[in-house]
Amino acid sequence: MSAEIQEAPVPTGEISASDARVQQLSEPVAVPSITAEQGERIDAPATTSSQTTINDNSTTNNSTTTNNTTVNNTTVVQETRTDLPPGAEVVERVGDRDILSIVGAGVAGAVVGGAAAYFIRGNDDDRIAVDADERYYERLSGGRTRQTVVRPNGTQVVTITNRYGDVIQRSRILPDGREVVLFYDPYQDGAERPDYYYDPAADLEPVVLTIPEDQYIVDVAEPDEQLYYRTIVAPPVETVERIYSVDEVRRSERIRDKVRRIDLNTINFAFGSAAIEQGEVDDLQALADAIARVIKENPAETFLVEGHTDAVGSEIANLALSDRRAEAVASALSEYFDIPPENLITQGYGEQHLKVNTQAANAENRRVTLRRITALVKPVAPSAKR
Repeated sequence: MSAEIQEAPVPTGEISASDARVQQLSEPVAVPSITAEQGERIDAPATTSSQTTINDNSTTNNSTTTNNTTVNNTTVVQETRTDLPPGAEVVERVGDRDILSIVGAGVAGAVVGGAAAYFIRGNDDDRIAVDADERYYERLSGGRTRQTVVRPNGTQVVTITNRYGDVIQRSRILPDGREVVLFYDPYQDGAERPDYYYDPAADLEPVVLTIPEDQYIVDVAEPDEQLYYRTIVAPPVETVERIYSVDEVRRSERIRDKVRRIDLNTINFAFGSAAIEQGEVDDLQALADAIARVIKENPAETFLVEGHTDAVGSEIANLALSDRRAEAVASALSEYFDIPPENLITQGYGEQHLKVNTQAANAENRRVTLRRITALVKPVAPSAKR
């Protein structure tokens, strides 16, 4: 993607137009209303309970489960699961988080051209439903489930998951009935959808940057709202050739590489902890203000909050810890700075993407990263073949 497009200022209110110069879809994508299909009310899906404490000096993860064996608050799943994506199996459950093993990927590392051997699949239902007046579920065709969260002001946040629990669509419905589409997977019913072991970006060449690396990865020691804002509103660094599902973005490092990232060096997690110190919450103000500006310009923006650990400890334990770190930052942004939780997606990557290549304890590796992924997960403007 040319440096001219990459470095062009994004005028206020023109974020989608800027993204549309990079999102070059082969055919138009029409997004159906998330409430178009009649659903059948059902009880809430069975889950475990989990509580993560942030903004103090400790983190708790108190879980209750109905599985067979629990050791050190980690549940080994022994029953056969029928709701799993093709090519995946649950090896452990930590709180309400499933640790998936990619069948055929081995017990460590990654397969060539494929996804990591282990992947954690969390659940953001409770985070989105904080302070809700009502939450209910409906069964849709094809094994899909629709969750509706109703807020005191009448706003509804509606999310659809497929038969495997992958999120495929989310919208915010305003009290006047207007629908704001946050993300949508147009290929959700495609029989050609690859299994979890396959990286949907495996055929893409490595990213070629036409901008300085410090504009691609923002890594500063002091909060800087203007820098955060410029980074967030900038378009992807290469062509977005199709819409990806949120879960494809979560699983594929190569897809995430299409957009810029902010490393939050102002949040320093203690070893083995997902707690945000009280003093560090204030350091999120600049980032929160930048995100709020973007959402005010375009309420349909989606951000990915990524959690990471150092390499000390087991791969599975680090996945769970990193996911809690991502969730802690997302929760803090909503609780203290009123960032709508539905605009934030979280994902933990454990020790998979070390910032500092060391197997020793390292504070720089215990971090959280933020990216704006809107142009990856929904059509940003009417699209036609170009």
